[in-house]
Amino acid sequence: MNVQQAAQRPPITLVESEADALADLAFGIRTRHPNVSRMLLEEIDRAETLPAEEVPGDVVTMGSTVEFVVEKTGERRTVTLVYPKDADIAEGRLSILAPVGAGLIGLRVGQSISWPDRSGEERLLTIENVSRPG
Repeated sequence: MNVQQAAQRPPITLVESEADALADLAFGIRTRHPNVSRMLLEEIDRAETLPAEEVPGDVVTMGSTVEFVVEKTGERRTVTLVYPKDADIAEGRLSILAPVGAGLIGLRVGQSISWPDRSGEERLLTIENVSRPG
């Protein structure tokens, strides 16, 4: 990751058990989706990991429903971040292995991240609201 990328990536927090599961997923897709694998591993690597009960309520975790805005277009989206087997974009369930999904994990309300979409174009995403299950 270069200095510019680092500046565009705010501090993130992950649930310890989720970080382990996500690392396993990222390693598992290395050959089919090397860019997504690399980006997810970079995010895990730079994250502060905490026990689930210590992660603040406004942090995006697996199963969170996230409202975010694409700054360039003003497009607002609400998705629930899920593991690949539960993904269904028509139902708003976004896989952690989708490029945007990997970018959302660990962010807090008010944070923004510059992150590539499926076409590789960088988009600035800002988290507006997070609701977590349970």
